Amino acid sequence: MQSYPISLRSSGPRIIAMKENLIITIDGPSGVGKSSAARFLAERLRYFYLESGRLYRAIAWKVVQDGVPPEDVEALEELCRKIEISVRKSDGQFRFLVSGQDVTDALKVPGLDQVTSLISQTVPVRTRLLQLQREIGGTGGVIVEGRDIGSVILPDAHIKFYLDSTVKVRAERRFQELIRQGVQVDLPTVQQEIQSRDYRDIQRDLAPLTIPEEAVMIDATDLTLREVVRRMESEIFKRFSAL
Repeated sequence: MQSYPISLRSSGPRIIAMKENLIITIDGPSGVGKSSAARFLAERLRYFYLESGRLYRAIAWKVVQDGVPPEDVEALEELCRKIEISVRKSDGQFRFLVSGQDVTDALKVPGLDQVTSLISQTVPVRTRLLQLQREIGGTGGVIVEGRDIGSVILPDAHIKFYLDSTVKVRAERRFQELIRQGVQVDLPTVQQEIQSRDYRDIQRDLAPLTIPEEAVMIDATDLTLREVVRRMESEIFKRFSAL
């Protein structure tokens, strides 16, 4: 399987005979390529794309800025009551704002990973973001990806995808991404972290990783990004073409 590049422009004509207000979800485990697939598919459909993990990272950014201990649930609950978090559309993408400040670029810092992982498992954070994600997704014309989007956040989405691949392939892909970002890491460590993340995501009591009801399953182990997106396009076109 070819590793997914960070950015891949679409090629070929847009699917023009398509409803403009569909809600499309893409779920799957860590490192499977949900973000790349969602971004590329959004370009093809001229839809907006929401990476739900960025919302959690936005709160993590505020946690770090305010010096809030990420394991302190009461402090997180207080922060979530006060935080002003929103998104705005710009050039086909969402920009993320905290208290009116655009923090989109700041959310890419690898150092937020651990804090995000910790706070995303708490009730206050997930409750705070539940309604926001539903408001964004409910407008339609959007592709939302994450680990509980089709099962919990947007269970009534028009079409749901579940993207999966082997741990080995996901680890290799994540390893290459980190190397491109200048992060010094070894492949066995990355694979162990992904396996640990899988276990936590599946076993957690709050919104565990699961295959959404009626989701279209795609095994991306031996597929390129374009092949994954073509399968999604085919399924969407088959179900919702206006022709």
